[in-house]
Amino acid sequence: MTSPPTVSEAAIAEAFAKIPALLEQNLGLIRRGRFLECDCLLGPMDRAFHVSVRAGRIVDLTPAPVLMGSWRFAYRATPQAWSQYWQPVPRPGWHDLLSLTKRGEAVLEGDLHPFMANLQYFKDVLALPRALARVAA
Repeated sequence: MTSPPTVSEAAIAEAFAKIPALLEQNLGLIRRGRFLECDCLLGPMDRAFHVSVRAGRIVDLTPAPVLMGSWRFAYRATPQAWSQYWQPVPRPGWHDLLSLTKRGEAVLEGDLHPFMANLQYFKDVLALPRALARVAA
């Protein structure tokens, strides 16, 4: 078995910064989240982003901490977890947000209702950088 490649937090942060533009190209995904209005914390464990979602669009993505910024839930994972999750075809155990939490590679905390009620939306939005991995490969 080969060991997973090491990836820097800066590379993960760069990929996260591209998610809003990737989302704007996916009208079906925006339509799926059209009733979603929430602020959340997403990204790497130590360098998460404060994300504002309105009507399925990411209207703000700011590196945390944000002064006086509140959030309903947080989903944060290790750089290795994001790197593996963003592979064109992730390995079993690295393919799903909830499996990453089960592995101990990610943490989900706060008010889970908006996350669970829109689970497929968040899975698909957070998987958007897989398209970048396909282009790089």
